Amino acid sequence: MMRPVFTVPISAVHGLLSGARRRGVATTAWTHEMLGQAGIDPALLEQGAARVTAEQYVVLFSAVKRSLQDECLGHLSRPLRRGSFVLMARSTLGASSVKVALRRIAEAFGLLQDDVTLACVSEGSLGGFALVFRDTDVAHDDFCHEMLLRVFWRLVAWLHGGKLAPRRFDFGFERPPYAADYAEIFPAPMSFGRPRSAVWFDAAALAGPVRRDVHALQSFLRATPGNLVGPHLAGQSATARVRSLLQRSSPEWPRLESAAERLHMSVSALQRHLAAEGTSFQALKDQLRRDMAVVRLTTGQAPLADLAAELGFTDSTAFQRAFKAWTGSTPGTYRFAQSGQSEK
Repeated sequence: MMRPVFTVPISAVHGLLSGARRRGVATTAWTHEMLGQAGIDPALLEQGAARVTAEQYVVLFSAVKRSLQDECLGHLSRPLRRGSFVLMARSTLGASSVKVALRRIAEAFGLLQDDVTLACVSEGSLGGFALVFRDTDVAHDDFCHEMLLRVFWRLVAWLHGGKLAPRRFDFGFERPPYAADYAEIFPAPMSFGRPRSAVWFDAAALAGPVRRDVHALQSFLRATPGNLVGPHLAGQSATARVRSLLQRSSPEWPRLESAAERLHMSVSALQRHLAAEGTSFQALKDQLRRDMAVVRLTTGQAPLADLAAELGFTDSTAFQRAFKAWTGSTPGTYRFAQSGQSEK
C-alpha cells in the first residue's frame, strides 16, 4: 500500500516549541539545535505559509521531548517524565470495555500532573472525554488542547481496534487563523469557542471491548510518537479517497470528471461530499502537489524541471511560481535537510 504523503504547517512547529519558549529554554542556539536535528531550516519559522514534512515534525517532537525530559514538551507545570505515556497505555490492559480503559487513562493522567484532567462525558448517543483545566495559564495554551486531544483520541481509537471514528471535536478556544489545517489532524466536524475541549464518539462503540493485548501494545508503543502526532485523515472520507487516487495516479493527475468516474461517483456527488468536508477537488490537488514537492525537495536532489513534470507543471518556472504561492518560499529553502544550509 502506498504511504500517504503529508506535510505539517509551520504553525504546528511553533506550537511544539511554545512550551519550551514559555519555560525560557528556547534560546536561539537551542531552537536551532532542535530544528537542525529534524533538518528544518530556521528561516521557515518566519514564513507563515511554510510547511515541514510529517517525518521532520515527528523527529522534532522527539528531539524536544528528549531535551526537556518531558513527554508534554513543557506545556504543563510538572513534566511528564519518560515512560508516562507507556504507563497510561499499559493501564488499559485487561479493561472490560473501551470506556473503562478511558477511565483508567484518565486516572493515570491525573496522578502524573496537576494542571488538567480527562473527564468522561456523554451527550445523547455520543460519549467521549473532555479536558478540564485546573491551571488557567495552561487553559489558555491552545497547542496543549490540540496535543492532548490528538494523543488521547488516537489511543482510544487504537484500543477499539483502529476504526473508531470521532464524531465531533470541540475546542475550548476561538477558531485560530490556521484552523484550515486542522482537517488533516482532526477528521470530524469541529466546533470552536466551546466551554471545554472534547472528543466525541458513538457511545455504543465505547461500550465495546478493548481489542488489543500486550503484544499489540508493544508494537503500538514502538511506533510512537509518529502514530500519535502526525497528520491523520479518516480512511473512508471523500478527502482521503481523492488524495489517495491522485497520489496513485501521479504524474497523470486526472481531472475532476475522471476522478469521479474512478471513484464510482457522479461529479456532483463528489463535489458535494468534498464541500461537506470543507474542501474541493482543486484544493486537494494543490495541497497534495504542495506536500509531494516539500517531501521531494527535503529528501532528494531531483532537478526542478523533473519535479515540475512529476507534479504536472509545464516547466520549472510555473512550478516555482506555484510553490511560492503555496508556501511563501522558494524551493531552495527546502533543500536545507540535504545541504545543511539554505540555498540563496
